[in-house]
Amino acid sequence: MFNEYYEKLLDQLSVDFNCTPEDLKAKENIITVSKLNEGRRSYSPGKPFLQMVTLGINTVIMADECLHEFLRGFVRNTEGHSLFEFDHLTILNEELKKYGYKINPTHHMFLPCRNTAPEERFRVKWLYDGEIDRFYGDERFPNAISFPVPCPVRPDRIVCMAVDGDSIMGMTGCSEDAPHWQQIGIDVLPEYRAKGIGSYLVSLLKNRIIENGDVPFYGTAAANIPSQNIAVSCGFRPAWTETEAVKIEEDK
Repeated sequence: MFNEYYEKLLDQLSVDFNCTPEDLKAKENIITVSKLNEGRRSYSPGKPFLQMVTLGINTVIMADECLHEFLRGFVRNTEGHSLFEFDHLTILNEELKKYGYKINPTHHMFLPCRNTAPEERFRVKWLYDGEIDRFYGDERFPNAISFPVPCPVRPDRIVCMAVDGDSIMGMTGCSEDAPHWQQIGIDVLPEYRAKGIGSYLVSLLKNRIIENGDVPFYGTAAANIPSQNIAVSCGFRPAWTETEAVKIEEDK
């Protein structure tokens, strides 16, 4: 299963980072010109100033050409995956600050690697597309769906909620970040945590996405161990790590 999705990942990342699938598997680090390719995942407005990705071997960096001279020195004689370590990211961040940007936290991304068939444990409700609208702005669900308003370039497609009577215990949802690429997010209310609700909902949603013929993927922060444990228990495994530059004033 993983190999099938991995090949699709190579194709998608080559669109996202304006490179070839072979570039993503190369031994040397690759620098490409920033470009808005049709079908790419988009997480910030306009053409990216810098984005970088590794599948664990080399790193591909797509960046504005004003950064290329610096980047050639930055990546020289350095293992690709180590460019995501703190010392290297600090050097990159100092260069980005000259242009009014800073490096975003890294995103650790997962792809399915095995089937899961969770036993029925909780009552659930499914919502699709416009049925999700009533939850925008609900502070309980900042990860399951776009918050606080819908995102037109990454529309929320499916929500699965675990309910206890009229109370929502947890919600998982997926946004279509690129055609047929559905990113899963999960929120479990504090009083219902440590009951297996998160893993149950994510497994159900992952299976539904696969049944629909799309690619489910999952992202989390490096230190969010509970979230990573949910991903692993639901049949995901680490596949790639990425980050990007964001304008400093946007984060004030």
